[in-house]
Amino acid sequence: MGHALDIEKLNEAFEKQKPAEIIAWAAKEFCPKLAMTSSFGPESGVLLHLVSSVDPQIPVLFLETGYHFPETLEYKKTLVEMLGLQNVVDLRADPKKRQALVDKHAGKPYEQDPDQCCHINKVEPLDAALNHYDAWMTGIRRHQTDARKTIRILELYEGDRTKISPLANWTSRDTWWYLKEHKIPQHPLYEKGYLSIGCWPCTRPIQAGDDERAGRWAGRSKKECGIHLFQEVKRPEDKDKTPAPDISSDI
Repeated sequence: MGHALDIEKLNEAFEKQKPAEIIAWAAKEFCPKLAMTSSFGPESGVLLHLVSSVDPQIPVLFLETGYHFPETLEYKKTLVEMLGLQNVVDLRADPKKRQALVDKHAGKPYEQDPDQCCHINKVEPLDAALNHYDAWMTGIRRHQTDARKTIRILELYEGDRTKISPLANWTSRDTWWYLKEHKIPQHPLYEKGYLSIGCWPCTRPIQAGDDERAGRWAGRSKKECGIHLFQEVKRPEDKDKTPAPDISSDI
């Protein structure tokens, strides 16, 4: 912690740089206190390939919720072997909390309380894991949803932890061409209309004209699992404000 970064100046520069250059900067700035998160879903191969090209030992944090499609776990195995990823870390919920949630909702917490299901299975394990790092990289992009259209490549969070989204200004076309150019396989469910894939109970194929994440929690107002929302982003204009509370309990 404690890196004194000029976030605004860096963001301005990174908008014109290639993701590989941003990742190389992050590795130099933060390693060994740098990790990345990956869902091993559609397009995940892009950031995984880029990061492995810079340093295959950078930890890859995967949220093992117990509800993944078998195809996702097989795709994960394929990419780990293909890209030579040397440090994939499976993050799991506290067993007692998870069991209590399952028991409370008759075995289907994802139907009866999806927010709490995500919180216990995703938000809490990631929050605990990130305590060991000063920065982490994600593959989220502005074009994915309206909620993500304002993300910046670098964002400083409360506690001085830096979040890096090297693909923030890429489109789905950019990622498609990258996978094709580098002969990286796509998630096996992609061709069946699953453009964004999470846990199987909460993921559906999308229809023509939908945004990329329309198949997540279909029929609900919920659009995010919470892992990109549980900490407050620090903006320059917030310097003189009282720090906002952690919103994880509201997810």
